[in-house]
Amino acid sequence: MEEKIKKINIVYLLGSIFAPILICLVCFAISAKFFPKGTGAVILIMVPPAIAFVWWTFGLSMVFKNRTKNFEKELDGMKFNRNQTFYGKGKTVIIDLEQGKLGIIFFWNPFKTYILPASRIEKAWVDDGKGGAGFLEGSSRVSFLFIVDGIKVRVDTFTSNQRFRMDSNYILTGISKADMMVKMIEEARSKSK
Repeated sequence: MEEKIKKINIVYLLGSIFAPILICLVCFAISAKFFPKGTGAVILIMVPPAIAFVWWTFGLSMVFKNRTKNFEKELDGMKFNRNQTFYGKGKTVIIDLEQGKLGIIFFWNPFKTYILPASRIEKAWVDDGKGGAGFLEGSSRVSFLFIVDGIKVRVDTFTSNQRFRMDSNYILTGISKADMMVKMIEEARSKSK
């Protein structure tokens, strides 16, 4: 039985969010009990929240980037032909066209990597995010999606906090990237065993 992909490791997710909060609360309690004022109080009250902020802002993404680099090295050692690598926000998808395989790693499950035959992909398509009507028609997100083992994976090729017209270069570039990735996934599927 082939292992199903898991986009989120709930222990990692909750630990990444709540462990820094718990550490801060413990430090605040220690400060209140043993160091009500002075240098010890300042250190225990100011340093843990600063470290938590750095962890949430930079640490999580550094873990994901480091794990992605290690995954790429692992694939190279396995003679996995990295014909196309797409670094999406929170996901990295690597395609081997010759062997018909996909490598996937997820932001919220960075310690588990997946190498699977592209034949396990049930469907792949482009979502241009088009919405609105008339002069309000546009998009703020373009992505390619695929279904593996009944699980939908969305990889954004363009995101913004504002809506762009459908003829905008940002949208057209996002659609072009998504279309290319879908074509490569389909090609890998056709060569997969």
